[in-house]
Amino acid sequence: MVKNDAFYVLLSKKMNFLSHYYFDQNSDAYTVLGTLLPDLTANAQKEWKLYPQKNPQLFENDAELNAILKGWMRHLAVDKHFHNSNFFTTHSQQLSAKLRPILQNSPVKAYFLAHISLELLLDGLLLKNNKVSTEAFYSHLAACDVNKIVQFLELNLVEDTQPFTRYFERFCSSAYLNSYLETEKIAYALHRICLRVWPESLTQAEQEQITEVLVAYQRELESVYFEIFNEISAALALETKQ
Repeated sequence: MVKNDAFYVLLSKKMNFLSHYYFDQNSDAYTVLGTLLPDLTANAQKEWKLYPQKNPQLFENDAELNAILKGWMRHLAVDKHFHNSNFFTTHSQQLSAKLRPILQNSPVKAYFLAHISLELLLDGLLLKNNKVSTEAFYSHLAACDVNKIVQFLELNLVEDTQPFTRYFERFCSSAYLNSYLETEKIAYALHRICLRVWPESLTQAEQEQITEVLVAYQRELESVYFEIFNEISAALALETKQ
């Protein structure tokens, strides 16, 4: 049985960390943090419902907090363009069709897995093609004062920020995004994600079959994947001019 709340929280997760980072990798550290914070907070505590964009006046008198809000809003804009794109619709459907036969005896839903897989494959392609640097990514995060993040969360009515600070420390110290260079490791990451939704996730045999599908699909994507980044960059630039 799917846990509906957790399912929709995870299914609504966006292009992954490095894909969001791509669009603001040359920004200041706190703006970069803001572009990642919606996903970081969701991973730390899925019950939190944060809408800082509804109260921008709370952050406008503090440069760092305002930069975090700017990044947060950029994250939302990127999500909107990505999930409304033909690229997302086409490739998530194609990937879902390839994964469905593997999952016929699994509680895991093919569309859910395709959605998350596509995002991880895009992150991996950015790394493989040197479009982003994990070293720079983690350096941006290291330059941020955790107390500022706590202040941002508290202004969003988060009373207990410890779940986030503990998660954020582990996220930074593990540097696990480096593993996205190895497509073979993505199936295990998917297995761990699915365990947050279903009591039983992917078997070892299913992980191996999924790996074969993802490695082949990433090869197919490589010649076209950057189209979506160019498309979103153009849309963001147009919005900035308006």
